[in-house]
Amino acid sequence: MRKVLVVDDEPHIRTVLRGYLEADGFEVVDAADGETAVDLVRRDPPDLVLLDVMLPGIDGLEVLRRLRAVSDAYVILVTARAEEVDKLVGLAVGADDYVTKPFSPREVTARVKAVLRRDRGGRTGEDVVLRFRGLSIDLAGREVHADGAPVALSSLEFDLLAALAGAPGRVFSRAQLLERVWGYDFYGDERVVDVHIRSLRSRLGDPAADPRLIATVRGVGYKFVGSPR
Repeated sequence: MRKVLVVDDEPHIRTVLRGYLEADGFEVVDAADGETAVDLVRRDPPDLVLLDVMLPGIDGLEVLRRLRAVSDAYVILVTARAEEVDKLVGLAVGADDYVTKPFSPREVTARVKAVLRRDRGGRTGEDVVLRFRGLSIDLAGREVHADGAPVALSSLEFDLLAALAGAPGRVFSRAQLLERVWGYDFYGDERVVDVHIRSLRSRLGDPAADPRLIATVRGVGYKFVGSPR
């Protein structure tokens, strides 16, 4: 049974989400504040965290940063603030999706299901290392080295890089990358791809203005342009 941690300071929201998620077969635990949430994740990691941004004490984005240090669980941010910057900052520090309040509990449950259909360990059965000039990608070990040095990537960033590098020169639209990496029934904004591409480029030291690995195809999407080794 997949476990979901619901983090929200409003008891009514926690109760409603617990009811809908349990009705769909999930095990649910909840927390009313960020410190409790981090402690729960450390003690018994869930598969997914529904994380409210506006929490007492440490806010949801700080909770997310701490979670990413100890857990690879999927995270869906829940925010009452519509400003795009809040969503993009959250996604940049490791969220997989976001939901804006007010929301339908059925929509939240559908998003949870969609995110959990993704496979963090996708393609791990392939004993393949993709090698390019200055870059190697171990698909089975899920390790990346750039110029001989290990690169720390989130699971989502690794999956995104593997999808692009697995078909060098092919142009992927945002919708195609969402389908391959996030899952075909991803509910969120296509711009989530742009956020993670920026983060991935930063980690790889690949400037957007003069890319040696990931190029932007204006008006279409992205392609991998690394030179074979």
